[in-house]
Amino acid sequence: MREAACSCGQLRIACEGEPLRVSVCHCLACQRRTGSAFSFAVQYPRDRVAAAGRSSRFSRAGDSGNSATFHFCPACGTTLYWEFDANPDRIGIAAGAFADPRFPPPRHSVYEEYKHAWVTVPGDVEHFD
Repeated sequence: MREAACSCGQLRIACEGEPLRVSVCHCLACQRRTGSAFSFAVQYPRDRVAAAGRSSRFSRAGDSGNSATFHFCPACGTTLYWEFDANPDRIGIAAGAFADPRFPPPRHSVYEEYKHAWVTVPGDVEHFD
């Protein structure tokens, strides 16, 4: 069992087992959402996660054209998890919210055409423009 939480701890999500996907995304929308050069995220099957606490939400279309609904803490503003319109059986979760330096490394790097020149992604990761 792994648990991720927002900055203030009010919004939490518990995840059973290992993630289906661990990735970094360099798209401009993820850069804006995280305030960083990329997003570090995981995906779990919907039936293996349980959220607790209050969340506010917003939806937006990504660079792919698919929409996602992001859940964030109304107290501290942390975006903790999101739902994919195109893949409703999965939940995306901000990997840093697990606050675990032993968390599995990314296996996928997407939207690399937007990657900052100083960012280096390990060579054994699948790379996608």
